Amino acid sequence: MAMKLRLTRMGCKKRPFYRIVAMDSKTRRDGRALEYLGYYNPMVDPAEIKVDSAKVRSWLERGAKPSDTVRALLQKAGV
Repeated sequence: MAMKLRLTRMGCKKRPFYRIVAMDSKTRRDGRALEYLGYYNPMVDPAEIKVDSAKVRSWLERGAKPSDTVRALLQKAGV
């Protein structure tokens, strides 16, 4: 089972809010996540990124691959 760290979209129309989640790569974008790792809010002036670095590191050690966007967000968050 290939695991991915990726974003799932929340919020209402034209007001996106994203959660950083760990899920199987074959699961749909807004499908059931195995674990919630943080969130990303691009709608506030300095974009807000909150990540639980311990959980992210444990998933990366288990072999989960981050998507390109999540990789960039993790670098900005300093993980």
